[in-house]
Amino acid sequence: MDINQLVQTVLIYALPVVFAITIHEAAHGYAARYFGDNTAWALGRVTLNPLKHIDPIGTIAMPLLLYFATSGAFLFGYAKPVPVNFGRLRHPKRDMVWVALAGPASNFVQAIFWALLLVGLLAAGINETFFIKMCQAGVLVNLVMWAFNLFPLPPLDGGRVLAGLLPRGGAQELLARIEPYGFFIVMALVIAGVVGTWWLRPLMDFGYQAINLLLTPFAALLR
Repeated sequence: MDINQLVQTVLIYALPVVFAITIHEAAHGYAARYFGDNTAWALGRVTLNPLKHIDPIGTIAMPLLLYFATSGAFLFGYAKPVPVNFGRLRHPKRDMVWVALAGPASNFVQAIFWALLLVGLLAAGINETFFIKMCQAGVLVNLVMWAFNLFPLPPLDGGRVLAGLLPRGGAQELLARIEPYGFFIVMALVIAGVVGTWWLRPLMDFGYQAINLLLTPFAALLR
């Protein structure tokens, strides 16, 4: 393992990753507060301070371990989930969908921002490799978080969305039973390649195409 390459990779991804997880979790808390649950706000979790959201194991140790173990081929991590009391939401079944979607939506917006910054740098003639790669990393990291968190299995955000959309009854009860094992099920599906092939890749292709479409007018103006 090339230590210089590792350091360079960490420096390139550090800022995009910190912003991605911090704004993602803060967005959940802000949405929950907007819809009636003040839990995260009262605990100081509706903040852009990354120290409030970073989990030493999930955000730092696990990604580094996986990077070394797989030579950078597979990375995964997580932040401390923002606490949400869905029972306090004004319309729990409906509002949990919006609270769950707030995190992935914030990542998609950030991906657009990084792509716009990249277009701006290139238009200004700034070809510094480090900054170009950081912008590209920002788009990649946020599209991965956007797509991965929308996977429809609890405890991921997509599982919350599915629970909010399904009619009350057996389907919701089944999701509730799955949730304690959801993390392990998702990891097994990731390792088996199911999530990457049938979920991440199609959604990320769509995300890249949508961002390219959105930024085409800006790129044309800056020429």
